[in-house]
Amino acid sequence: MEMNKSLLKDLNAEQQNAATTDNQYTIVLAGAGSGKTRVLVHRIAWLCIEKQYSSGSIFAVTFTNKAAAEMQERIQALVGESYFNGMWVGTFHGLTHRLLRMFSEQAKLPPNFQLIDTEDQVRLIKRIFRELKIDEKQWSAKQCAAFISAQKEKGIRAEDIVPEDPKQVMWQTIYHDYQVICDKLGYLDFSELILRTYELLCRDEEVLKYCHHRFCNILIDEFQDTNKIQYRLLQKLTGNTANVMIVGDDDQSIYSWRGANADNLQLFINDYPETEIIRLEQNYRSTSNILDAANKLIAQNTKRLGKNLWTESGDGEQILLYVGYNDVDEARFVANQIKKRHQEGDNYSSCAILYRSNMQSRILEDTLLQAGLPYQIYGSIRFYERQEVKLALAYLRLLHDHNNDMAFEAAINTPTRGIGSITLDRVRSVAKQHGISLWDACLTLIQTNALSERQCLGLSRFLDLMEFIFDKVESQPIYKQLDLIIKLSGILQMYEQEPGIKGQSRLENLEELVSAAEQFYHSAENTVIEDSKTGKPLTVLESFLAYTSLESRDLVNEQDSVQLMTLHSAKGLEFDNVFIVGLEDGIFPDQRSAQDVEKLEEERRLAYVGITRARKRLTLSLAEIRRLYGREERNLPSRFLSELPVDALNQISHRGAIKSSDRNEYRDYKKAYPKKARQIDDGYKLGRKVLHNRFGEGTIVCIDGEGEHKRAQIAFVNEGVKWLVVKLANLTLL
Repeated sequence: MEMNKSLLKDLNAEQQNAATTDNQYTIVLAGAGSGKTRVLVHRIAWLCIEKQYSSGSIFAVTFTNKAAAEMQERIQALVGESYFNGMWVGTFHGLTHRLLRMFSEQAKLPPNFQLIDTEDQVRLIKRIFRELKIDEKQWSAKQCAAFISAQKEKGIRAEDIVPEDPKQVMWQTIYHDYQVICDKLGYLDFSELILRTYELLCRDEEVLKYCHHRFCNILIDEFQDTNKIQYRLLQKLTGNTANVMIVGDDDQSIYSWRGANADNLQLFINDYPETEIIRLEQNYRSTSNILDAANKLIAQNTKRLGKNLWTESGDGEQILLYVGYNDVDEARFVANQIKKRHQEGDNYSSCAILYRSNMQSRILEDTLLQAGLPYQIYGSIRFYERQEVKLALAYLRLLHDHNNDMAFEAAINTPTRGIGSITLDRVRSVAKQHGISLWDACLTLIQTNALSERQCLGLSRFLDLMEFIFDKVESQPIYKQLDLIIKLSGILQMYEQEPGIKGQSRLENLEELVSAAEQFYHSAENTVIEDSKTGKPLTVLESFLAYTSLESRDLVNEQDSVQLMTLHSAKGLEFDNVFIVGLEDGIFPDQRSAQDVEKLEEERRLAYVGITRARKRLTLSLAEIRRLYGREERNLPSRFLSELPVDALNQISHRGAIKSSDRNEYRDYKKAYPKKARQIDDGYKLGRKVLHNRFGEGTIVCIDGEGEHKRAQIAFVNEGVKWLVVKLANLTLL
């Protein structure tokens, strides 16, 4: 009896109910900050100590190795090591890997099968490309790997695919050949672990009986993040006898882009009608004002099981809403608020700035740097250190300094041009031997015919391309130079082929780089900047390149730093002071979600996640004018702002405080912001591919004028670069 009391003493009534329920099927709807990990740990302890289940009967799934390690540590602290031994606690991938090791023969795997990661997958697919003589410039190995993983996460084998277009016909062929090689060599990718385990349980009755006999208690955390094959695997493991507790929050389902299915919670209720639903609604993290905003916002979603967070910690401060003049003003306001918090005694690390897209970090980084505030990018890297940004800057450096060997190394074969490692080693050797740059070494090798015809051709094409780009950009300001470099070098096309949100993020960062260069250009064109060592005046180009190098340096390695991150990265974290920036339609919610009800609801869930990260203070901000993709835009305030409780908001703008009588402006966008709609997009934009009936296919590299006078400069594949009047050119957008 004493043990029972000690197991439950730290739990509220709902948590105790969840930890001790005798129902066979239970869903714990655990709101943000409601103590779900505590419930899972105490549930496991209750099953072992009070219900006398063996530790080997526990099959507990978390979604990250970090969460699994934390759960294991807390279980051991609560019940002791003797009870813990024999439990299966880990991720889906970790636990299925363990099962397949036990039953490798039944799973038709060699005992020493090997796991392969994404890079290994891509390498293997490229090998298949070469065998089938598939052009890697036309077909992306990364995109194919993503397609294969997506099919496996749906439980679909190559032979089950019904192709919808020629591309899927190709991917189906590659998927088949890829799996044949993997099976022959004993390779398993991460998606295969779960699919192969599911197929094993479907096919082998003895293995299924073993699992049903052993795993009497199945517990799964973050259930809203499960995909289709994970749900099927759960069904197989459950059978008719296991006790199942799933913990999740449909209001925090934000990962559909990587296969997660929020509907799995409702599906479980449909499949197991006797399911008991326990709601954990008491929040131990945030103030009432913050929770009221979160509740009112998420109530706008129609597809949810429903709950209402509450707290005993009091109202707290009002939510601060700032309307900036532009994105620079917005960033400066946030920086000043962080300074104020720090002066009042808060650590920098208690402050987090959350944004919808990685590209938004650049202006924030610049502002924090100028303000002397330490910061770090959570789960990412600084803007000017990102792969795609460094690559574009390497081209810019090499164009203006052929002797820059670091830039040469970065640009020579990215995008891939078929210049092999043997050729490059020869170039490096000649450069070292004669004490010349890599560029000059290429010229020497070409002029002396010291390479094979194919090797010379590869190097010549690269040098010719750089000269072609230089001719196009020489007289342009730096931001236009960067824009043309990105398009003419093949960088844009390379990242357009990269699948999913990662590829989109890289493209957005390249657009933001152009915006950064334009902003720098306009602020520095009338200013004389001197080299800090020589005192020699620098050109705007030299100043910008120096700035990007300095900005990307490591700051003093302080643990106490402002945290910058995307809203997706913030899930599972909490901070005393949270700043959510860029609350404008087209930014958040993003433009792609505006016309799709399901996507819009997920964007709203993402906003809910952001709001519920705040413990004490929450600041929301937007800008009347924002520089995006190289041009200034006036966006409507985010529709999410009109869904927040007005009484919880303290609204101010760059003009001063907003009166109470004016607060309802956010409920009527057309009335409050009649001139802030985007310009109509006619489809003609930089980087867009077009078709001309005479000149063929080309890419728009420059746009000038408006309306009937709009002209487009187009780089045609076979006809060079031409200016055409859009109205008269009869172009087809591709």
